[in-house]
Amino acid sequence: MKIAILSRNPQCYSTRRLVEACEQANHEVDVRDYLRCTMDIASGRPRVFHQGEPVEADAIIPRIGASYTFYGTAVVRQFEAAGILTANLSDAINRSRDKLRCLQLLSQEGVETPLTGFAHDIRDINALLKTVGGTPVVIKLLEGTQGKGVVMAETKKAAESVITAFRQLDANILVQEYIKEAAGCDIRAFVVGQGIVGAMERKAAPGEFRANLHLGGTAKPLELSKEERRIALRAARVMGLAVAGVDLIRSERGPLVLEVNSSPGLAGIETVTGKNVASRIVKYLEVQKEKQPQRRRRSS
Repeated sequence: MKIAILSRNPQCYSTRRLVEACEQANHEVDVRDYLRCTMDIASGRPRVFHQGEPVEADAIIPRIGASYTFYGTAVVRQFEAAGILTANLSDAINRSRDKLRCLQLLSQEGVETPLTGFAHDIRDINALLKTVGGTPVVIKLLEGTQGKGVVMAETKKAAESVITAFRQLDANILVQEYIKEAAGCDIRAFVVGQGIVGAMERKAAPGEFRANLHLGGTAKPLELSKEERRIALRAARVMGLAVAGVDLIRSERGPLVLEVNSSPGLAGIETVTGKNVASRIVKYLEVQKEKQPQRRRRSS
């Protein structure tokens, strides 16, 4: 196969590992900066160009950054229109990137999440806090990633101050209950296709409640419970993602889904578990390509 990896940084760990996995499986592979891609939309033959040259591919692996979701998913959608296989569909990436929509869809399908409130007017702060059971609460920017834009407010006054400050900046936020019993730990389950290829437990650094590795957290491999596996796979299915990092937290009422990531990093999960996750993603594409009807053209 000819595989195009849509990534802004060819040197980042995840992109390099995907390139290596493609080469080891004897596939042709190129890394394309999706922000340098242009689209021929009106010709009746959907095409994608990279720096002026047509992109030829049988399959793509989108690694779309959160800051460029709109343009990145437009590029993925153009490949889809040309009949090119993609590891994650554009609509699924968009669903997962909108944290509010993600939680609404999970709730609609009965997937347990922390109690969450959303409001527009600061005059409704008291009602918002009541929705999630009072303080302490976790306040999240809808556009935040890797733990950025996530704040814990331990008192009602602190929560009011943070929420008011965010809304005055016209920032959209979620307010969630704080799961004290999780003790600063969460779980990342890495889903590929219909299975979980690895999982790790992340623990926040001292003095920190966010367990993200980018913020100094530590991690260890984890064997998921049957219920945790079921919920992680279901969350990915609800989002429509074939490749996903599902973040869970353990609570007194069972595992809860925090977030579903459509471009999960490979460094943490591969380093901690010792598993070749990149090769599993490439294998998934191979299997899907075999199922795909033969097409007369390969280029987009």
